[in-house]
Amino acid sequence: MESSSTPSTRLSAAAPVTPPTTGSARHGGPLRWLAGFGPSGLIGLAVLLFWVLSAALGPWLLSLRPAGAGTSNVFAPISAAHWLGTDYLGRDMLVLIIEGARYTVGVALLATLLASGTGTVLALLAAASGRWIDATLSRVLDTLTAIPSKMFALIMVAGFGSSVPMLVVTAAIIYVPGAYRIARSLAVNINALDYVTVARARGEGTLYIMLREILPNIVGPMLADLGLRFVYIVLLLASLSFLGLGIQPPAADWGSLVRENIGALAMGGASVIVPALAIASLTIAVNLVIDNLPGRQARERGAR
Repeated sequence: MESSSTPSTRLSAAAPVTPPTTGSARHGGPLRWLAGFGPSGLIGLAVLLFWVLSAALGPWLLSLRPAGAGTSNVFAPISAAHWLGTDYLGRDMLVLIIEGARYTVGVALLATLLASGTGTVLALLAAASGRWIDATLSRVLDTLTAIPSKMFALIMVAGFGSSVPMLVVTAAIIYVPGAYRIARSLAVNINALDYVTVARARGEGTLYIMLREILPNIVGPMLADLGLRFVYIVLLLASLSFLGLGIQPPAADWGSLVRENIGALAMGGASVIVPALAIASLTIAVNLVIDNLPGRQARERGAR
């Protein structure tokens, strides 16, 4: 039997109108966003924020002089004078950890942004353009994927030297294909939807389709992927530094500090344990933030 409801009633039932957001609803938005992380996510966010602030502001806030050699006993234990002990030259490990955060966090963040940004742009171009562009980009990046990451990094460092710009470019090139694959798989699905077809039918260009129709709908998943790329690049750079091919003296990142103080491992020295714990805490914190992104669990339930 046909329903007796009026057209306006059926319309309101099918598409409920959301009331406009008031000033009181907007107030406290950041707090609601933080509450969406949950306890473990907030812990990860706090640790991540601590390391980012240490990398950006730590040396300036502490106003510490450069850690010189011979200022204390080598491999000194944790004490009131040296909160994290000293290294193989008697330098304060707290100063070295804070200074090393600038290289570990800073270089990894630059490389991650470059890799994810390049991969996303290429994926948008491949999805919104013709088939031959998609095929060409995919085959070229598949070739890079076939080369083991650490072998490629060793070749690049051996050929061009181990400078900070070269490490950033090398790490970015290694992880562009992975970011491209994730972004392309999302972009291709979005590109097949009706509203993208309508945009093309009304004469919108490729750039409009990329930036206005596809990109806003893949930002969330790509932010989660960016966090994972950051973890991978941190571990890659730390392994290169441990091999002596990463950040070069007198600068040092956390991987370099582990390599330089490996002699203290037998006695359980803080100089080798602390930088290793710093690397572990950074990677775990990023994973906790990714796993607890607000709305992620709801999106995963909806996908099922």
